[in-house]
Formats: sequence, structure tokens, C-alpha cells
Amino acid sequence: MSVIVKICGLSTEETVDAALAAGADMIGFVFFPKSPRFVTTERAATLAERARGRAGIVALTVDMDDAGLAEIAQTVKPDWLQLHGNESVDRVAAVRHAFGLPVMKALGIGGTEDLARVPAYAEVADRLLLDAKPPKGAKHPGGNGVAFDWHLLDALDPGLSYMLSGGLDADNVAEALALTRPFGIDASSGVESAPGIKDPDRIHAFIAAIRGFRPNADQGPAIAGERMTS
Repeated sequence: MSVIVKICGLSTEETVDAALAAGADMIGFVFFPKSPRFVTTERAATLAERARGRAGIVALTVDMDDAGLAEIAQTVKPDWLQLHGNESVDRVAAVRHAFGLPVMKALGIGGTEDLARVPAYAEVADRLLLDAKPPKGAKHPGGNGVAFDWHLLDALDPGLSYMLSGGLDADNVAEALALTRPFGIDASSGVESAPGIKDPDRIHAFIAAIRGFRPNADQGPAIAGERMTS
């Protein structure tokens, strides 16, 4: 099974096209006003049509209420809702039930204590995205360009299917794949020339590095077996 690649925080036709041409499996639009990657629902709807049927369309929200989620669902028509805030287990389950869309829940990882939340969220989310916990004082819950200690994930159930995010770029993604063997990889700041400015060349280089990755014989399969809905 190939690694699922998601390029998040896209905001222009050029970079959506670059992600598709490079072979991205999923593209993400950010609906968090404080983010430099923020797009309106109208703008995202236009961009989503370029990708519909060619890649999964993901709507990233942060602690958004039902009215906001309903507007996104109706206007953008995403394939996935990504909850990237402090949503509780019950809230994730409620969103999934209310909107009938697969839900990806992002969890910030900074230490072993953060792994304790994983099993409960895995029960209600269709997919988990394990991201670096925001640095102290950070204004955004993700897209901060920092990585966490990937060795922490050694403690996870080896059958858990998740996507890995946080500080990934073309230079370090092969190491991340070798150490963690995730179901998927997500990048945002690692394919930018400046905050919020995606770089087509960096997108291509990043995806090429993933597609060119070959695990050593002693590392076992590159991808953990999937348990959650893809």
C-alpha cells in the first residue's frame, strides 16, 4: 500500500494544480481565520472543484460550531472534515454523526503523556492525524513548522492507522517514514517559501521524496495495516 500524501493549507489555483500534478492523494483547505493559510468558503469551493474526483478534499477547522461546519459542508462539499482544535471525544463523535462525513482528528504530540488520548479518539474518528504540539506561545494549533520526537510513537499499538504531520519537508520525510511507518503523511509549512505561501517546486520535491522512499529490509513494511476508514 502506498503512503497517503496530504498537502494542507492550499489557497491558489497554481498550488492546487501543483499538488495534483505531483500526485497528492488529499488536499486541505484551512478555515481558521488566524492562520496565514485561511481561505473563505467561497474561495475554497472554487479551488475544490479543480480537485474533485482527483484527490480527497479536506476541510480543516478549529473548534468550529455546527453552523460553521454546515456552511463548509454545503458550500465546499469536502470529502473529509479535519478537527484541529480542542474538540472532545464526544464532540468528534457528534460531528461525525451530524454531518455524515468522515472525520479526521488531529492530536498534538509533545510527550508520552499525549499518547494516552489516542485510543479514545481512535474509537470515534475515522482517522487520526498526529501533529507536533504547538510551541509555547504559538498562535496556531498546527502549521508551525516544528516536528516532535517520532520515537514517541514506538509506544503506540502497531496496528493503529494514522497520518503523521509536523515539521515535515523533503529533507526529513524519509527519516520520518522509516521511524514511524504511518498510513499517511501531511505537510503544510514544509512545502512553503513563507508562511501561507505554498511553493510548487517544494510540493513536487516533497511528494517525490515520499514516493521514492524504500524501507530497509530490517525495517519491515513501510505502512502499518489500516484499521480505520480510508
